[in-house]
Amino acid sequence: MQPVDSVALTADLVRCASVTPEDAGALDVLHDLLSSAGFDCAWADRAGIRNLFARFGPKGHARTFGFNGHTDVVPIGNPDDWSAPPFGAEVRDGIMYGRGTTDMKSGVAAFAAAAIDFVTQTPPDGAIILAITGDEEGDAIDGTTALLSYMDAQDEAMSVCLVGEPTCPETMGEMMKIGRRGSMTAWFTVTGVQGHSAYPHRAKNPLPPLMRLTDKLATHELDKGTDHFDPSTLAVVTVDTGNPATNVIPAQARATVNIRFNDTHSGDSLSAWLKAQADAVAVGYGVDIEVNIKISGESFLTPPGPLSDLVAKAVEAETGVAPVLSTSGGTSDARFVKDHCPVVEFGLVGQSMHKVDEHVHVDHIRQLKSTYSRILKDYFE
Repeated sequence: MQPVDSVALTADLVRCASVTPEDAGALDVLHDLLSSAGFDCAWADRAGIRNLFARFGPKGHARTFGFNGHTDVVPIGNPDDWSAPPFGAEVRDGIMYGRGTTDMKSGVAAFAAAAIDFVTQTPPDGAIILAITGDEEGDAIDGTTALLSYMDAQDEAMSVCLVGEPTCPETMGEMMKIGRRGSMTAWFTVTGVQGHSAYPHRAKNPLPPLMRLTDKLATHELDKGTDHFDPSTLAVVTVDTGNPATNVIPAQARATVNIRFNDTHSGDSLSAWLKAQADAVAVGYGVDIEVNIKISGESFLTPPGPLSDLVAKAVEAETGVAPVLSTSGGTSDARFVKDHCPVVEFGLVGQSMHKVDEHVHVDHIRQLKSTYSRILKDYFE
């Protein structure tokens, strides 16, 4: 079998308009390619979301290297704002344009190509698993979690896993992720009594208690950071009364906050704190405050050790840059994989992801494939 061209494979995937939750044939491209290379492939679909599981080598082997990634992409926005067709994979001056070129069809193409070439040329004493989802950019409810549930039901397991998300801020090789902050959102609804603004004593204005609560939350120092994490952050992201009138005190007011938290906290501990703050303000102002919370993911850390050393060594060998071990950024599906096995992340420069004219340097795709190939070689030596 001829070596897989990771650039051509990226283009094939980009031409599939797989805007969440549509697959548009992207996973079929990978399924057919992996099957022809001898991978055992299965679908782990759930709730209309397509998910592809592929394994080469014996099931349950003690040395099973896993890759995880996604083929779904965010919407393109206004197509007229693009200088190239959003799903055209057009290449100009060594740069490929299209939605998903950076986040993260190139990453999936690179690890799929590396895995196929590796097992074709040097079948390992062990196994390689690719777990690829079509539900990462949306609610992420029926994607990687469905793959992990399928694996558990089938007694499939990865010993370690590398997620191919973009991790480098500006230069190829400069950063890899060994953990992620937790993420949660809280919605507050303050209920008072509506009235005429000329007679405030006859109403109970929900805005002063809401302003007091958001100020208390926004000015509170959650922590000073930890050994591997920056300080946790809380941002007030919206405040709304739905009241267009200037002579009416509204009955309700709402606010939303988003917290990105380190390993000082858990979703439960922060939920308890948020509710306690709301209860204190509610009592002080004599209003009702309803609190609704969604925890998108807990913070986690894969401590520096054999897995991060393996990846960092390969990255430096292929890029000439020693990657910083980071926990910065938003969430990724590594937050689910960490409950299954040790996980780290390494991928492309992510400056253009989710933007108009998203793009990737084609040389970076090849460099990423080479890095993944070296990781596999070193892991199975």
